[in-house]
Amino acid sequence: MIDSAILAKGMEILGYQFKDSALLDTALTHASCADDRRHSNERLEFLGDSVLGLVICHHVYDQYPEKLEGELTILKSAVVSRKTCAAISNETGLTALISVGPGMDKAGRLPHSLAAGVFESVVGAIYLDGGFDAARQFILRATEKWVKLYASATNQQNYKSILQQHTQRTSGGTPVYEVLAESGPDHDKSFCIRVLTAGRTFESAWGQTKKQAEQQAAFNALRELGVTAELGIASAEGTSTVQTSFPAGA
Repeated sequence: MIDSAILAKGMEILGYQFKDSALLDTALTHASCADDRRHSNERLEFLGDSVLGLVICHHVYDQYPEKLEGELTILKSAVVSRKTCAAISNETGLTALISVGPGMDKAGRLPHSLAAGVFESVVGAIYLDGGFDAARQFILRATEKWVKLYASATNQQNYKSILQQHTQRTSGGTPVYEVLAESGPDHDKSFCIRVLTAGRTFESAWGQTKKQAEQQAAFNALRELGVTAELGIASAEGTSTVQTSFPAGA
């Protein structure tokens, strides 16, 4: 059982008053000090991860209607990443409230996974205690600056350029973009384009301009090549940025 003063501090940090403080107690209890893993925050972390993902998906879908599916995927992945969740816990002081077992030095820097897990756990706890709307309000408050940061960064992404860099480094070739179809009147055409590179063809994409379709097709190729993870978070000491190039050998 966590001290009541710590629970009160947790509610202050979260900006949410629990009706059932036992849920917050569980959310702040790491498996290393629980008498049974089922009494730790692991199950709440599992639930909170899904609630967090849904809220952020809905939010960025509404807020950024100009972004393509690939850009929304990058943005959502950045916001819900373990490193971002850990940064939120560390910045707010939530990490310092976690109850851990012997051998885990709370005076030192706790692992990102532990700090991220407690954020997801409190999301799950708030969801169970106050419902979806309460969880949504908390998530949007906590992630507001991160959504704006990553949205700005993804605006600067040039997937065609990134794909070209990757292809030249790995195969020495150059991507070729092929128009498969056009739709609509001359003044309002849409285009379906696919990319061919390194002897492979990739999933096609529609866009309202050729440039837009080519960017989405390039993203599809990067995803199928298994390298889109390199477009995610690269953080040091809690400061996150979105990469615009691949490390050597990617």
